[in-house]
Amino acid sequence: MALWIVRHARPLIAAGICYGVMDVQADAAETDQAARALAAALPTGAALRVSPLTRCQQLARALCAVRADLRAHTDPRLREMDFGVWEGVAWNAIPQQALQAWTDDFGNHLFGGAESSNAVLARVAQVWDEAQGHQDTIWITHAGIARAAHLLADGVRTLTRADQWPLHAPGYGKWVQFAAIKHEIPPRGGCSPSPPTEKM
Repeated sequence: MALWIVRHARPLIAAGICYGVMDVQADAAETDQAARALAAALPTGAALRVSPLTRCQQLARALCAVRADLRAHTDPRLREMDFGVWEGVAWNAIPQQALQAWTDDFGNHLFGGAESSNAVLARVAQVWDEAQGHQDTIWITHAGIARAAHLLADGVRTLTRADQWPLHAPGYGKWVQFAAIKHEIPPRGGCSPSPPTEKM
């Protein structure tokens, strides 16, 4: 079996804004384009789990419209990280001391007062473990969740340093595929390692 981790299409929000659980819509045309490309690449009868945030739900609806064999199931554990009071704030307007506090205790600090990096990793690990040994699975989710999956594939379950956090993630509307969950194979759909664009 394989796990496909798909990132939503480009969100309709200005560049440089901190957003995680902030419910931003994605570009409709780019969502449809991503759905068509994904529909042509995915195996039949895969399990489909989707973040509850609108930008992911849009892609799930578009995908299911062209792939009648797929049924979307919303899973709140696949939502992006909650940045608390910093949601919707420009990254360059967040006080340096707030960013430094997160860096100094990257795993456990509640950046924005809401959620720690280890809390994100723990909830993603739950979904990851549930998928092992079962049918092909698709997640429609976010950059932060894709990065957490890379850690899990490497056997990392607890973060202690900021430099452990992967920089690479699928681009908007792209995906990465893990074979047999634990071993990554080359990405498809044009996904290649790239710098983070969601600050996660």
